[in-house]
Amino acid sequence: MNANPFGWVEIPAMDLARAQTFYQQVFAYQFDTLEMGETMMAMFPFDHEKPNASGALVKGEGYVPQKQGFLVYFSVEDVAPTLKNITKAGGKVLQEKMSIGEHGFIGLFEDSEGNRLGLHSRQ
Repeated sequence: MNANPFGWVEIPAMDLARAQTFYQQVFAYQFDTLEMGETMMAMFPFDHEKPNASGALVKGEGYVPQKQGFLVYFSVEDVAPTLKNITKAGGKVLQEKMSIGEHGFIGLFEDSEGNRLGLHSRQ
């Protein structure tokens, strides 16, 4: 296999419109929506020609926001200003920008739905 091991991420949302607004305000993402039966998805931007994974915000049975367990990191230019955007958009900073040595920097946050997520940057 000649790619990174992860191909897709689904982030639970109790209120899909609220979650979309949060992520639009923080990252300036535009979403495409998809309905699959009772499950609603708001797809993050995705370019099949580029590496890395993408994903969707998902509202549906079995999708429950989590503060524990696995942790997904969004790649950003700089963690610090993104954490400020998170606070402005109604999220909560859980870990300020922190060095992880030669691997860059991380920060943790809680989104509008109560999910614990991370940010990663090289600077």
